[in-house]
Amino acid sequence: MDNSKVFRSILSFIMALWLAFGSFCSPAAALTDEQKLVSQAWRIVNRTYLDDTFNHQNWAQVRQEALKTRLKDSQTAYQAIQNMLKTLDDPFTRFLDPRQYRSLQVNTSGELTGVGLQIALNSETGKLEVVTPIAGSPAEKAGILPRDRIVKIEGTPTDNLTLDEAASLMRGRIGTAVSLLIERDSSSPKEISIIRDRITLNPVIAKLQKSKKNNIGYIRLTQFNANAPIKLANAISELEEKGADGYILDLRNNPGGLLQAGIEVARLWLDSGIVVYTVNRQGVQGNFESSGPALTKDPLVVLVNQGTASASEILAGALQDNKRATLVGEKTFGKGLIQSLFELSDGSGLAVTIAKYETPNHRDINKLGITPDKVMPSEPIAINQVATSDDVQYQTAVELLESTTIAQRLGARS
Repeated sequence: MDNSKVFRSILSFIMALWLAFGSFCSPAAALTDEQKLVSQAWRIVNRTYLDDTFNHQNWAQVRQEALKTRLKDSQTAYQAIQNMLKTLDDPFTRFLDPRQYRSLQVNTSGELTGVGLQIALNSETGKLEVVTPIAGSPAEKAGILPRDRIVKIEGTPTDNLTLDEAASLMRGRIGTAVSLLIERDSSSPKEISIIRDRITLNPVIAKLQKSKKNNIGYIRLTQFNANAPIKLANAISELEEKGADGYILDLRNNPGGLLQAGIEVARLWLDSGIVVYTVNRQGVQGNFESSGPALTKDPLVVLVNQGTASASEILAGALQDNKRATLVGEKTFGKGLIQSLFELSDGSGLAVTIAKYETPNHRDINKLGITPDKVMPSEPIAINQVATSDDVQYQTAVELLESTTIAQRLGARS
């Protein structure tokens, strides 16, 4: 054979090998911006989500399936992220577009515009439920109650809406109306029209009330925002100066808020003891303690109901387990999960369940709630009837305080 032909054959073979090897070893094609966004969201959940089984599924496979879809723009990327998160079956782990993410970051001590409802997806039924109306809000004035089911918003069925989509439908300009179809217990759905308004978030209402035998410091805490601990501390100090003999802390229809605020409020009442345990997916327990001194040692009764949720349950559980307070009312809502916010590269974000909390006695509150020491059901009452003779739960708390303070005085004399 001609040497030149042999040389050309060998050269062709080497080139073919080089091309094949080069093709095999070349880096994968660069991800598009949309694919990077989906991958970023996947990594955050993969790293932080409470359930390391990811709802008993192959989480890596979920990512692969998401990246197989055609992601032509940000909206299709957002949909792919939402589809990934839906497989977790966790209504609290959710995607937030840039507008929703900015809205959720708004300082909770400011003002809101809307109807004033705290909402959640029932983990068992998947139905959109009212946790509680915000005190003094249009929703409260319209008669919306905790555990009411929102069937439709402006004619749109809520079955397939996320929490943020439902909240967006209820927001709007001041003075405009929004129609809600409400279902309560087994009664027929009822349509309620609510006029949107500016909602001022004042977390603490405090006053000295005279009972037959005592001066009672009544404090209503409506939410746990950044200002709640200092506002409550000021209220306790002022009531102490006015001669309060005992306290009623009203957490009814308090949907929670900032975890740290709940912890700081508990510390105002406790000289020492565990406030709450947090448990991550590795089972590692962290805890928050109180090192005192408490602002007052006077007797304390805490009012709770079905609208008492999240940080409110942390506080109620801490005071109950440390035997600092007697709880009166109804079993609480049962939200014992902790979420963190994560910002994505394009300004959108994720709310991800990263841990759960337990009371000082290691009670798991999620879906179970806290049972009061004295269970006392109550019919719905108007806002101007709260902490009056028409409020049976409040009156029960007053009676408990009177018997407690009398016993303390007799003990002091002996």
